[in-house]
Amino acid sequence: MSLLVVGLSHRSAPVSILERASLPADTRTKLLQDTLAAEPATEGTVLATCNRIELYADVDKFHAGVAELSTLLAQHSGVGLDELTPYLYVHYEDRAVHHLFSVACGLDSMVVGEGQILGQIKDALALGQDLHTAGRLLNDLFQQALRVGKRAHSETGIDRAGQSLVTFGLEQLADGEDVETWAKGKKALVIGAGSMSSLAAATLARAGVAEIVVANRTLARAERLARILSEPGGTGVAARAAEMVAVGDELDRADIVVSCTGATGLVLTGDGVATAVRDREAPLALLDLAMPRDIDAAAHRVPGVRLVDIESLAEASADAPMAADVDQVRAIVSDEVAAFGAAQRAAHITPTVVALRAMAADVVTTEVARLEGRLPGLDEKQRAEITQTVRRVVDKLLHAPTVRVKQLASEPGGAGYADALRTLFDLDPETVAAVSRADLNDADVKNRGRV
Repeated sequence: MSLLVVGLSHRSAPVSILERASLPADTRTKLLQDTLAAEPATEGTVLATCNRIELYADVDKFHAGVAELSTLLAQHSGVGLDELTPYLYVHYEDRAVHHLFSVACGLDSMVVGEGQILGQIKDALALGQDLHTAGRLLNDLFQQALRVGKRAHSETGIDRAGQSLVTFGLEQLADGEDVETWAKGKKALVIGAGSMSSLAAATLARAGVAEIVVANRTLARAERLARILSEPGGTGVAARAAEMVAVGDELDRADIVVSCTGATGLVLTGDGVATAVRDREAPLALLDLAMPRDIDAAAHRVPGVRLVDIESLAEASADAPMAADVDQVRAIVSDEVAAFGAAQRAAHITPTVVALRAMAADVVTTEVARLEGRLPGLDEKQRAEITQTVRRVVDKLLHAPTVRVKQLASEPGGAGYADALRTLFDLDPETVAAVSRADLNDADVKNRGRV
């Protein structure tokens, strides 16, 4: 295993850099295709959220891998390499596993303990699977990260520390007032109809807003979300859809606006916000959860407007208290990292053990055939008994060494046992490689059905 992650997040880079480095969906696809075309990488996937961009790869050379992945991130983000490099972090092998497991548990999130990151990790794995850039290592890694994250949330009280970015943002807008009291009876405009916008709409409905208008570039998606919100068994809130061209008119009527689109430009300009509040008495609350930003930062300076964006959320989260359960989650992460490393090292030697047993079986078959040529008078029962006896002898001779070598290989520093086994028994490298390819194909079929 030579797992490498190169990335940047709210912990390493200012929002201005994260905003410029954000990767639209089509850019992520091209990034992964170029990653696999690069010589050091054999697998790859990208985890991109509103506050992190991380490129994961299985590489055969550390320094070349870091250089190549850093260059690719710079090329596809549009931020120059010299400007981007100071904000990049690098994790390798077990440290990379530890990092992803910590991310999955919400320990590295802007709001510690939030659970939305699990869906984003699942999306990153699905992207790698769809593009066939995620092989055995990344499939195993991301599947296990999802399990570790779920374990942390089910076995600890990390949820008490964590809340969604939407909830945290609404709390900042409420400015110390209870969110439900603050939101009750207000009219809300949600711009976007993706997963974050859907969560925002549902959160606003539970908080007691009187009406939700969903605006989206694709009207059908806005209509679907509005229907889910208002239909029986849903939130019961009055909800309707609007086209993006109507956002200006809807802004005039809204008390709360939450925006999270994939747009590369501004959705609400400072002048547009100023126009919307010019003749109104009630304040306008804006929550921008997009990266890059949807709402012009100039809205901070408009009288009667309170804007909370990713940058202000990052500042507020730095002062948030950490739950006592965080230490318990960290212990879970450490245990899971050790277990994952042992499993990967053990899996690395399995093809060699399979090839050894296949070679032994061939030897048995050859020698029994030779014996039959020398003793043509053996009947069927005698031949079967001799064959079975020879196979039992070979199995007993191989059993203890193969079990022990798997145990040794699973320990730190055990990677060399596979090479030793191949050398001692003069195993054909192509036979071992064929077993590995067969395992990879089986794993790919199995894993594609698990996400």
